[in-house]
Amino acid sequence: MAKGIISVIPKRYRQIVVDPLSDNNPITIQVLGICSALAVTVQLKPAVVMSLAVIAVTAFSNLIISLMRNTIPMRVRIIVQLVVVATLVILVDQILKAFVYDVSKQLSVFVGLIITNCIIMGRLEAFAMANKPLPSFLDGIGNGLGYGAILIVVAFFRELFGSGTLYGHHVVPDFLYQLGYVNNGIMVVPAGALFTLGIIVWIQRYFTKYYEEA
Repeated sequence: MAKGIISVIPKRYRQIVVDPLSDNNPITIQVLGICSALAVTVQLKPAVVMSLAVIAVTAFSNLIISLMRNTIPMRVRIIVQLVVVATLVILVDQILKAFVYDVSKQLSVFVGLIITNCIIMGRLEAFAMANKPLPSFLDGIGNGLGYGAILIVVAFFRELFGSGTLYGHHVVPDFLYQLGYVNNGIMVVPAGALFTLGIIVWIQRYFTKYYEEA
């Protein structure tokens, strides 16, 4: 589905969306947003919700700042960016509390910490302040998707091996537990996220280097 959506984007904009998914991923390549990748990936559901929240905030903050870029005094640009991001985060937080309150409680302070997420601030400074609204909006979506993809992959393995569930549903058969299978306790603590993320980074960089040399 994601590929289908990307395919309808004009070629000149497609790279803006696709690049953060692999070659310039904000987590695995730029090493940004690591804290939330460690903190909200114990289960798949909070990771998905957090990913959607970051995509929305990144895309619309990029759009708004791009629209305002020619009127923002350079000496107060960071303050303006923070006000825009904080406003969007408050809106997202209220929506989560209204519609997915249980997940909102699980995410706790990490939704509020989106305000200081270095991925968002980095895209505002590096892209939105220098580009037109549409490319900036697509850049926000691309970087949000790149961030979310890693969160979801980490959460998938942490929940599967740490709890034997996926999205809260048991997927490991009972007979395996009867045969002696035990959930991996390290996967439900931050160290499990660190190990999982480290393996993902190693795999991606290995194959990136392999294809560059081929």
